[in-house]
Amino acid sequence: MTNLGPRRAATGRSYLMCPPAHFAVTYAINPWMRPDQPADAGLAMLQWERLRTAYLGLGHEVRVIDPVPGLPDMVFAANGATVVGGTVLGARFRHPQRSAEAWAYLDWFRTNGWPEVRVPGYYNEGEGDILVAGQTLLAGYGFRSDQRAASELAAVFGMPVVSLRLVDPRFYHLDTALCVLDSATAMYYPAAFDDAGRAALGSVFPELIEAKDEDAEVLGLNAVSDGYHVVLAAQAAGLARQLCARGFAPVPVDMSELLKAGGGAKCCTLELRPARP
Repeated sequence: MTNLGPRRAATGRSYLMCPPAHFAVTYAINPWMRPDQPADAGLAMLQWERLRTAYLGLGHEVRVIDPVPGLPDMVFAANGATVVGGTVLGARFRHPQRSAEAWAYLDWFRTNGWPEVRVPGYYNEGEGDILVAGQTLLAGYGFRSDQRAASELAAVFGMPVVSLRLVDPRFYHLDTALCVLDSATAMYYPAAFDDAGRAALGSVFPELIEAKDEDAEVLGLNAVSDGYHVVLAAQAAGLARQLCARGFAPVPVDMSELLKAGGGAKCCTLELRPARP
């Protein structure tokens, strides 16, 4: 008899994305960025458009924020805010090269009808370091976001927060080393976390999928799940096979040009979680 495993279910999502109209690698603020190896802006736009089309094809809503000249990393919309239950907590970037992005995203939420928009007191780089797992928030720290942001998250969203320390500079944001697939399942790269973080993840998720080195190193974990479909780097073939074996449907996308700045599908995607009716 074939073991079909757990039954997975997709739910419709709403995403915010920013076209890479001004994308370039002109500075280095993470190990992936090499200004001496410039990015192809046209190819980046093509790959971004294919990602947007993939979401639309899966039945999800995609809203678009206008890119701002001089902000080449604004394409990484996940860093712009955290949105849960209709409440928006803006971002505060550690590196000055990205600080103006925070205000661009706050302005978008304020002018698009979001009633509760908060300005953070501590460094937090949005959904780059803050992930939602059911009724729990996961907060990464160690490279970009401040560990003290966890108390601010708990106060703003009224949810328990689990802090996770990142220890490998290649995986400088939580969303490069961990993907929440559903409330009980995640995939992650164990070496990106300290012992306490690995133990904490084991307590949050009954089911954990471990990414191999070769899949983590192409940012295969920088992926987006709707509970069944998992949009991830086309180069992460081993991870895709593991997802299939666990009952998920991988949707491969080539984000190789955005990878030159340390980003992938998730980096380009901010989930807009509205208030429940």
